[in-house]
This record gives sequence, structure tokens and C-alpha cells, in this order.
Amino acid sequence: MRRQRLKTLAVEPVGPYSLVRVERGGLEPGEPGQFFMLEAPGRPLPRPMSLCLAPPGELGFLVDAIGPGTRALAALEPGDELDVFGPLGNGYRLDVERPLLVGGGIGLAPLPYLAERLGHPPAVLGFRSDRHAEAAALLPGAEVVVEPRLVTELVDPGMDVLACGPEPMLHAVAALAPRAQLAWEAPMACGYGACYGCVVEIRGALRRLCVDGPVLDAADVTEREAAA
Repeated sequence: MRRQRLKTLAVEPVGPYSLVRVERGGLEPGEPGQFFMLEAPGRPLPRPMSLCLAPPGELGFLVDAIGPGTRALAALEPGDELDVFGPLGNGYRLDVERPLLVGGGIGLAPLPYLAERLGHPPAVLGFRSDRHAEAAALLPGAEVVVEPRLVTELVDPGMDVLACGPEPMLHAVAALAPRAQLAWEAPMACGYGACYGCVVEIRGALRRLCVDGPVLDAADVTEREAAA
């Protein structure tokens, strides 16, 4: 992992989200499901972002501008500089035989890069509205549902599920597919375990999601539910 100050190449609308593209510099893209800490100008704390796309010479991050930090990232202009630190955390294991990618809302973010690394396996995506579903263009060929339909209606438990999305969706996926790999979100200020802002309970022990995750096995999720 390295920290670099990189230039913004473009910020492109993708439905209600923003695809922030920055130069790669000397950073490696890492494994799908790992994340980077992005620090926008004028913001005191960075924001953790999954890598969405990794074309040659670039890193792409899908941002949902819902707070001051993410709004600052979405407002970047070409040529603006920002500090990028990563890759961090543990990503998805890629040694799966029958991968099925499952995403909900902004949980789509790590799946395009994951799909590229796995040879574009089948994928199912769920969104809250038709406008949010426009982001499915980042993952061509995916099956898409919009509320009130649930993405779990399309999950085949016999597949090797790799998922990212809101917590209720991940719990539902864990119940359907006990061998699934699930990418979780938590507040983070550092990204490498120093601040303890992302602590969760796993198998009865408090663990830092940025170090032990963000990708967890579904078995760990069910342990969290049993301990709650």
C-alpha cells in the first residue's frame, strides 16, 4: 500500500452516482474488494472507496454523494489533486468455480473490477429506483431488479456468491448462500487499523473491519447475528 497525490482525470455521472477517475500514478489496483482512502481538498478526513474500474493508467471510484466528504469528491474537476492511499483491507478470494456477483445500490461499486478479474461471470443487481438502476451500465449483461422486487429473488444458492450491498441484503444473502463472500461497509478514519472506528463483532471478538475485512465469509456474518 502507498499514499500518493494524484490528479483527477474526470468525474462522470452514472445515474445518481459519480464515477471519479484519477490517474494511477505508482499505485497498484490490488485485489477486487480492497479499498482506497480518498482525501478530497478541504476535507479533514478521507473516505474509504472500493475500486470500481482499473483501466490502464487509471483508478475509478463510484461515489454516492450523500455527505460533505463524498460531495467534495463528486465535485472534483479535471486536474484537481487528491491524496489516495491504498490498496487496503482484504478483498474477494478469486478461486471460485461458479461465481455469481450480487450487488445492491452503491454496492455495485467493486463489482465491475471483480467481473473483469473473473472473466465476466453472471451478475444480479438490485436498485431502489429506475434512475439508480442506470448504474447497471457499469456491469453489462447483469440481471437487474428495482424495488419492490428484491435482488435475492435472483440468487442461486448453488453458485459461489460474491456480494456487496446494504446490510439487510447481505444478511439475506448469507442466509441463502452460506459460503458467500460479503463486502461490508463501516465508518473509517484511517483505513489501516489505528483509529478503531470500524470495529465489528465477529465470532465473539471485536475485529477491525478495515484489517479483517471488508470482505467476510457468510459464516462470520451468521456468527455476528447469533451473538447480537
